[in-house]
Amino acid sequence: MAQISQESLDKGVICSSAGNHAQGVALAARQLGCDAVICMPVTTPGIKVEAVRRLGATVALEGENYDACQAYAKRRAEEEGRTFVPPFDDPLVVAGQGTVGMEVVRQLPSVEYVFVPVGGGGLIAGIAAYIKSIRPDVKVIGVEPEGANAMLQSLFHGKICRLNKVDGFADGVAVRQVGDVCFDLCQQLVDGVMTVKTDEICAAIKDVFEETRSILEPAGAVAVAGAKLYGQVHGIEGNVVAITSGANMNFDRLRVVSQLADGGLKQEATLLSIIPERNGSFKHFVELVGTDVNFTEFKYRVTESADAVVLYSVSVDDEKDLEACIKNLRENGINTENLTEDEATQLHLRHMVGGSTGVSNERCYKVEIPERAGALDTFLNAVSPKFQITMTHYRSDGTAQGKVLFGIKVPDTERPALEQALNSTEMQWEDMTDTMAFKLLYGCERSGACEINFGADEKLTPP
Repeated sequence: MAQISQESLDKGVICSSAGNHAQGVALAARQLGCDAVICMPVTTPGIKVEAVRRLGATVALEGENYDACQAYAKRRAEEEGRTFVPPFDDPLVVAGQGTVGMEVVRQLPSVEYVFVPVGGGGLIAGIAAYIKSIRPDVKVIGVEPEGANAMLQSLFHGKICRLNKVDGFADGVAVRQVGDVCFDLCQQLVDGVMTVKTDEICAAIKDVFEETRSILEPAGAVAVAGAKLYGQVHGIEGNVVAITSGANMNFDRLRVVSQLADGGLKQEATLLSIIPERNGSFKHFVELVGTDVNFTEFKYRVTESADAVVLYSVSVDDEKDLEACIKNLRENGINTENLTEDEATQLHLRHMVGGSTGVSNERCYKVEIPERAGALDTFLNAVSPKFQITMTHYRSDGTAQGKVLFGIKVPDTERPALEQALNSTEMQWEDMTDTMAFKLLYGCERSGACEINFGADEKLTPP
């Protein structure tokens, strides 16, 4: 912003961001004595909005998502003659973010690996440009959430790719499309990009808290999670730096972070077992689980079915003990599946008690509904007049998009009409009916192993 002419500064600046860029522009504007408008999506957590206002900028809450917010900011910039300050796709912005690389090398000259969180790509492009110019031997590795891997997809395909959907858990790096300038630099300079799971991000937040008593936001912990995973897989040694890029954590998000962290640290596993619905079977099941693992949670409800479904969690000190427990259960005729890495189980099903009610033509959908007044009503107005809601589960996790699980009664012949109604809401949705967890808990498949590949999203994984 220091490169902007005084004449342009007098007209003011504007940007679209819900994170560090918003605060950076607000602070720079205050230092330069110019007026700043910061456009943020209406779903932006309050802690981020207040942080910008404290720096003296005007906040405009516009749009359901970043794309809509950016479109508004650019339109307003043109109407008011303001200078639009891009969040990442600009050579000067990239250069400014690259000063982080300069700090790393100056403070730790012997650094061997630098792990960087990747959203639009400005931070890693700048860091790589600086470090590779003076220390080409240093490995610069980008880290993205599995559900927001725009840079990985783009590098894999050799061109910029736009994601159809984005997981907003790590909202600071939840970007559909990386910048042109950033992509070109990353193609030339970055040694690789990897992805991490949500529970691994939560585990990294817990690690940093236990080590420093500091709490990172999910996007701020992405690089730590990547460094841990990379080290476990490749056994690297030497000086490793992980860039922790943010701590805008809403207090109510800590609940879900705490819940998922133990799974990411491999300290807790969530299992599902099917036992006969008869006297003494639950006691026999508990005895088979054994004493090498400890129950931390279990859910069970009798049904009219010949089999009962038990959803439970156990503490894990040794991975081998867990494997032995599952093997023992299966050898004794109790079908058992490990659902620790299944998002629907962790966010929804583990909080629900009960099994199949015999509802015909029931399908299960996960819908991301904006955390604002009236959003749920918008969804129901599109769906419920024609289709019956058979099940719901929702608990706010402090993110901009609430993940809601719906059961909907719909004959196969009417599924196209339902999907058209879902699409009309412009909300991200996913059919969960064929997942292992839903089939075993609420479907008709109560015996034998389901061959479902968890953790693979066809829309996000390169072919």
